[in-house]
Amino acid sequence: MRITEAARRLGTSARMLRYREDLGLLPQLRGYPVRSRREAAVSGRGPVSGRGPVSGRGAAHRVFTEEDVEAVAAALELERRYDVSPAALAFGVRVLAEPGVRAAVADLGRRLGRIPAPASRALDFEKERALRLLSRG
Repeated sequence: MRITEAARRLGTSARMLRYREDLGLLPQLRGYPVRSRREAAVSGRGPVSGRGPVSGRGAAHRVFTEEDVEAVAAALELERRYDVSPAALAFGVRVLAEPGVRAAVADLGRRLGRIPAPASRALDFEKERALRLLSRG
């Protein structure tokens, strides 16, 4: 289906679907690199994520499948349930998908005290504490 039909079924606008596509919140199309439309416009090269299968008219446009619509509906539900923006949800997906980003966010969480230190560090702390107590007596 075309983007306007997909947007109508989801209760959103075509512009918001394109925004979600740029954020990486639409399923990837096989055989096409994952890049936003902005990146492709700047580079001037080839098809991008969300571009590929054509509707049969004019320039290449994404054809939305039932699976695409279901995935976007799931994203919309997460945004509503947790009261987050599409950009925040896209970053959450990026944290899960990219090990370097995951490590950086985990480090920040530990520094803020929101994520406990790894067990090995806790054991080191306990070992140092026991050694201090032994050296006093």
